[in-house]
Amino acid sequence: MLSFIKKNSLLFILLALAAFYMGRYLYMQPKVVNGENAPIIKGKLLDGSSFDLAELKGQYVLVDFWGSWCGPCLVEIPGLKKIDQKYKNKAFKEATGMKILSIAIEKNEDRWKSAIKRTGQNWKHHMVDLSTSLKFLNSPLATEFGVKQVPSKFLLNPDGVIIGVNQSLEEIDAFFEARLK
Repeated sequence: MLSFIKKNSLLFILLALAAFYMGRYLYMQPKVVNGENAPIIKGKLLDGSSFDLAELKGQYVLVDFWGSWCGPCLVEIPGLKKIDQKYKNKAFKEATGMKILSIAIEKNEDRWKSAIKRTGQNWKHHMVDLSTSLKFLNSPLATEFGVKQVPSKFLLNPDGVIIGVNQSLEEIDAFFEARLK
């Protein structure tokens, strides 16, 4: 019996590791999925104006959850800037345009403003989703979307339906490129 356990211990360890990583992967997935209507997003933009996601109906919207404290988020910003520059004034077959809505999950609004300026995020639609507890990702909008890690991205079609969850910037670029008029 002891030799059986020794021979199969490596297999047991590998199976346990696979189960752990599969469980972690599934847990980290946002609660919203393709085909669902996006949750309601209302609030104030960086410039102080009121915002309602419904205002962007008819356009593609890339909702990007990020944080000024998040290294991988900051690494992605140049790619987001390229997508914004490439597609913000373009016409699509089924949409009148494309907008990026950045939602920063923060404890400090000043850090958010400083990060936007420092990284040169030139698009208009920036919101902050303030977290008041020790758990960053339980801010109101992040909770509504089921965000469990940042960066997290949600691509919305012109009707506000989620058509992409956590796609790479390359996949998003290819999606827009294929739909240009």
